[in-house]
Amino acid sequence: MATYLYRIGRWAFRRRRLVGGVWLGVLVLAMAAAAVAPAGEEEDFSMPGTESQKAFDLLDERFPESNSQGAEARLVFRAPDGQRVTATENRAAVEDTLGSLDGGGQVASATDPYETGAVSEDGTVAYSTITYTVDAVDLTGATKSALEDAADRGRDAGLTVEIGGSALDAEEEPGGTTEIVGVLVAAVVLVLTLGSLAAAGLSLLTALLGVAVAFGLVTALAVPLGLTSTVAILALMLGLAVGIDYALFITSRFRDERARGSAPEEAAGRAVGTAGSAVVFAGATVLIALAGLGVVGIPELTRMGLGGAGAVALAVLVALTLTPALFGFFGRRVLPRALRK
Repeated sequence: MATYLYRIGRWAFRRRRLVGGVWLGVLVLAMAAAAVAPAGEEEDFSMPGTESQKAFDLLDERFPESNSQGAEARLVFRAPDGQRVTATENRAAVEDTLGSLDGGGQVASATDPYETGAVSEDGTVAYSTITYTVDAVDLTGATKSALEDAADRGRDAGLTVEIGGSALDAEEEPGGTTEIVGVLVAAVVLVLTLGSLAAAGLSLLTALLGVAVAFGLVTALAVPLGLTSTVAILALMLGLAVGIDYALFITSRFRDERARGSAPEEAAGRAVGTAGSAVVFAGATVLIALAGLGVVGIPELTRMGLGGAGAVALAVLVALTLTPALFGFFGRRVLPRALRK
């Protein structure tokens, strides 16, 4: 394998324009496919064969008008200082607030705290649980606005009203602030460690390209394969992590070979032949581990494992081919300043 990878490294260095063009074309095609593909729908998380899933299925069978795994909200009412929620005017305000939610298209039920006993011992706090017929991600804007309007209705009556539960949980989108901060921190650490902006940028560039291709493919295949946003987030996180590491392995070895006096093309071949072998072994190990999630028999975990495995496979391919090609583009700038002199 080392000999084969050595040849790949030298070939990619010589044919760097071709390699770079191919990967750029793959990126454009993946993004175009993601742009024209229909948006995938979030599916219910199920665990076939487990006792809890059997209980959920039984509830859905016996009470089809509700959803056992549907969204839930909790309205908490607090009476003004010196008053109780059981007072006539406050009780009327609570019941009026809950009454405004009855008849909503996605509302399954809203409990009456005075009937269920959901009132504190001192009578200052009460709460009602509102259940919905759909999951939180399927709640419409009108349903969420109705919940917030109901809370405002209670506040206007003099009560302190707070909303809890999953109904207003924001759907997490990949590529948010967390990922951006992670990339920035990685960039700073790489620059300080490698002593070269080009070397740090090379590792980040290869990782970001692999992540972008993986994300585009996951988005494009969301409907045919039933992939959810969770799969895309996992692919993004794994792709960034292993993509930076794999490119860094090869870059470090390339710098060592150049320091020993090897010609650039020879150094690229040796870097891929030696460090590339470790990359292939590490990537294969992660692939097997992720594919092993399918053994559990939970469909969502299986899809997450396969999506993450695809991102890791792309990271390996990018590291073995695009990294030596970029050595040719960046030239001596990959080396630290002291070594360049």
